[in-house]
Amino acid sequence: MSYLAIDIGASSGRHIVGDIVDGKLVCEEIYRFPNGAIRRDDGSMVWEHERLFAEVLNGLKEAKTRGKTIDYIAIDTWGVDYALLDDEDKIIGDLRCYRDARGEKATAKVHDLIPFEELYRHIGIQFAPFNTIYQLYDDVCTGKLAKAKTFLMLPDYLNFLLTGVKKQEYTNATTTGLLNAKTHDWDEEIFRKLGLPREIFLSPTQPSSVVGPLKKEIAELLGYEATVLLPATHDTASAILAAPIAFGEPYLSSGTWSLLGVEEKSAHTEDLAREYNYSNEGSVNYSFRFQKNIVGLWMIQQVRHELNDAYSFAEIARLAAENPTEKTLNVEDPCFLAPVSMIEEIKKQIGDVPLGELFYSVYRSLALCYRDSLRQLESLTGKTYESLHIVGGGANNRLLNELTAKECGIPVYAGPSEATAIGNLLAQLLATKTIDNIEEGRKLVASSFPLDEVR
Repeated sequence: MSYLAIDIGASSGRHIVGDIVDGKLVCEEIYRFPNGAIRRDDGSMVWEHERLFAEVLNGLKEAKTRGKTIDYIAIDTWGVDYALLDDEDKIIGDLRCYRDARGEKATAKVHDLIPFEELYRHIGIQFAPFNTIYQLYDDVCTGKLAKAKTFLMLPDYLNFLLTGVKKQEYTNATTTGLLNAKTHDWDEEIFRKLGLPREIFLSPTQPSSVVGPLKKEIAELLGYEATVLLPATHDTASAILAAPIAFGEPYLSSGTWSLLGVEEKSAHTEDLAREYNYSNEGSVNYSFRFQKNIVGLWMIQQVRHELNDAYSFAEIARLAAENPTEKTLNVEDPCFLAPVSMIEEIKKQIGDVPLGELFYSVYRSLALCYRDSLRQLESLTGKTYESLHIVGGGANNRLLNELTAKECGIPVYAGPSEATAIGNLLAQLLATKTIDNIEEGRKLVASSFPLDEVR
C-alpha cells in the first residue's frame, strides 16, 4: 500500500509519498508549493483557500503522473484557522489568517465575559490573540457567525472538499481554545457565555480514523480512487508523533513556529502553567502536548523575504556564524507576530547592526528563549531533562542547534526534518493496522532516518 501525506505549513506545502520497504519507512517528496497569507487593502490578512485546494489537487495529479499508486491520503495544516460554511456548504467570506489583527481586537471583549484565569482552567491553552476563540468572537460581533451552519478547521475543510464528508479532528480542535481539557469535548459553558452556536460544531474525532473515499468527480479528475484518512491534522501534533523519543522526553518542533514541551497523560491547568504561558494541546489517545509556542524561524523567513529572497537559508546561517554578537532581543515580543517590516522591528531592539549580526542575534535569542522555556518546563513537571530532541525544518540548522545545546547545557538530537509529514504517515499506518501503536512507529522512524547529535 502507498500512503500520501499532504503537509501544508504557513510558508509552504508538500506532498510526500511513503512506503515501508525492507523494514524502513521510505519517503519521497513529489510536489511542493509556496504558501503565505496575503494582506488585503483594508489591512486584513487572509489565506488563498481556493489556491490551497488547487495545490492539493495538483500534487495528487502529480502522483498519477509519476506512476504512483496511492491508496490513502491524509492532510495536516497549522492550527487555529477555520472555515464557516452556509446552508449550501459554501464558505462564508474569507478564510482569515491567524496573523490578522481582529483577534487582538476581540480579546478584551472575550475576557470581559470570561476572565482568562477562568478560561485557562477550562481549556489549558496558552493565551495568544490569534486563538480561534478570539477570531470567532469577532465573527459573533460582525454577524458573520449567524450565517454559519458548519464550523470546520482548515484541514477538515480540505477533507470535505475531497470527500464530501464533514469530520472535526481532535488535535486541531484543541487549538481553538474551546475544548475542555478534561472532557476532551467542546466546553458548553464557554459556548453559552460567548453566545456561540453549539450546533455548528462537530464532535471531535481521534486521529487514524477514516474520513471517506474521494468524491466521484475528484477521483475522475485525478484518474484514481483513494481513501482519505485523518492524521493528527495539527502539524505540530503530527511532527511530535514522528519524534523518536520516549513518552515524557522533551521535544522542540522547530519551523515557522517553535514548540517546546513534553507529552503528558493529563492537562496542566494550574496557575503557574498559565503564568508561564504553557499550553495543553491534544495528541493521540487524548494525551497532551504540554508545550510553549515560540515565534520560531518566522523571523528569519520574513527578513529573507524583505531581502527579496536573495539569500538561501544555508547562506543566512553562514553569515550568522561568521558574525557573532552579544546583542539579543525578546523573541516573545508581540511586535514580531505580523510586522510590516521585520527588519525594522528587530533593529528597534538591537540597533542598526550589519546583516550577519542581525541573523546571529535572532538565532541566539531563540536559543536563549528555548533555555528559559525548558527551565520553566522543569519547574512545572518537577523533572530534570538531560537532552532535547529537535524535529522539523529547523533540525537542519546546525548553528541554531549548536547555540541551543550550548545555552541549554544539554545534548541536542536533531531529526527528522520532515517530521510533520512522517507523523502524518505514521497515523495512516496506524489507521490501516500496518503498525500497532505509536511506540512501534517511533522505532520505525529511528531506524529509517539519521539523527544528528550536537553537544
